[in-house]
Formats: sequence, C-alpha cells, structure tokens
Amino acid sequence: MLNKILKKRILIPDRVSELTIYAPHIARNARPGNFVVLRLTEKGERIPLTIAYKDPEKGVIVIVYLVLGKTSALLDTFGQGDIILDLCGPLGKPTEIRKQGQVICVGGGTGIAAMHHIAKGNYEAGNEVLSVIGARSKDLLLFKPELEKISSKVFVATDDGSMGHKGFVTEVLLKCLKENPDVKEVVAVGPVPMMKAVAGVTADFDVETVVSLNSIMVDGVGMCGACRVSVGGETKFACVDGPEFDASKVDFDELMMRLNAFKPQEELSMELFKKKTG
Repeated sequence: MLNKILKKRILIPDRVSELTIYAPHIARNARPGNFVVLRLTEKGERIPLTIAYKDPEKGVIVIVYLVLGKTSALLDTFGQGDIILDLCGPLGKPTEIRKQGQVICVGGGTGIAAMHHIAKGNYEAGNEVLSVIGARSKDLLLFKPELEKISSKVFVATDDGSMGHKGFVTEVLLKCLKENPDVKEVVAVGPVPMMKAVAGVTADFDVETVVSLNSIMVDGVGMCGACRVSVGGETKFACVDGPEFDASKVDFDELMMRLNAFKPQEELSMELFKKKTG
C-alpha cells in the first residue's frame, strides 16, 4: 500500500527516528537533495523532510526526522504498518553533482541524514568524498557507519569531546581545507548557524560552497511563498528554486529570523499536544 511505513528505526531515543516508506514513484524519481512534504491528518500541517536514502528496486524511501514540534511528535507515534495520509515528492531541485575530484560534505545534527544522500551521490559520480559530521556528543551522531562506506575519510566533531575533535565542525573543516588544497566543492547541511559558519570558513578559500536551507514550507510547490529566502539580494523560494543555494549569497540572518517567527505558536501547539497525549 502506498505511503505505508515498512520499518521504523529509532536512532536516538525520544529524539530522532528513521522511517522506511513504500513510495515507488518517489523512489524512482528522487535524487540527492530532493525532499518530500507530508501530512498526517486531514487537518494537520504539512512539513518538509529530506530524503536520506532511496531504493528504486524496492520502491522505498527513507526519511529521518527530529522530534521538535507537534507534527514530528505525532509522526513519532507512527510505526511499522501505519499509513502516512499524504506524501508529496520528490520536491525541490536535486543537487548538481558532477565528477570533479575532492568534495567535502559537512553535516550537523539530523542534517547528516540529508548530507549522506548527497555524499553518496558524489561517491557514485566518482568523486573523492571527505565527510565532516558533528553533534553535541557521540550518542547523537548519525550515519557515521554509512558515511564510512562511501568516504575516503570521516571526520567527527563533538561539543563535549566524546568522539573526535572537541569543538565545532567548522574547526575540522578549516583544517581539511588547509590540508587538501584541491577540494573543488563544499556541501553543508544542518542547523542554520552551522551553515552560516561554514560559509564564513570557505570564503577565505575561494571554494564553491552549497548549503541546503530548511526554511518554513507549506505547499512545497512555490505557491504560498512561506519558504522565501534572500539569495544574492533576490527573493527565492526554497521549495522550487532550492533547497540548495550558493552559501556566499544567502542572507542567513533573515533566514533565522523567519524560522523563529512562529516559535511561540509552535511551543503552544506542542504543549497542548503533550497534554492531550500525556
């Protein structure tokens, strides 16, 4: 049955889970960088989630989500055998992948899942992939074993030093760029402050840098305008013009402001959901 959850894997208890969903049309057409928009109930909101993996032969896609708001908390109550009401995709422009040599893929938090799909695409295109991933602690790191299969090296940064470098991914990235002068491109997926910091680091190396923007979305097809971002002084819609953009041209401060615009309402919705289900 379409949109049926075939498997659920808890990556971080009560925080991050992975769903394998039967969606053959999406699986056949999805490319690295694409995302889906899903709705769980008739009156529910629509939320975007990046495709972390796809298997066209089995007709499945894999999504990874962080339990952050009401809809993701509701999604976390779903399990094997449950049906997602609406699943639209693949959406957005796929990552522009070409054979070019060394590529550094940077991921933070749940963004590592989306970065993995892009890293795999680069690996399959014949590029040498250097992966840099980060989290607050080793227990919160995602997709490290999967990335080790397709990367010549996986560098880890944790805030508490429980694995790899103690500090930020940008510090590891800076070292990688100094030691690998032939890097052709840097791709970053993760929290906005992290992507902004990555853009600051790569600016000194004159290396092409692409970021995947997680702006608020509603319809996902460019009609509502909720996902608008400023890129190079122009208004772009992340759902159809992106979600990936030239990092050097993104107005990250405006993006962060827009992401926080409905925070009080989101917190209230989550509080009511917890009271109703708790």
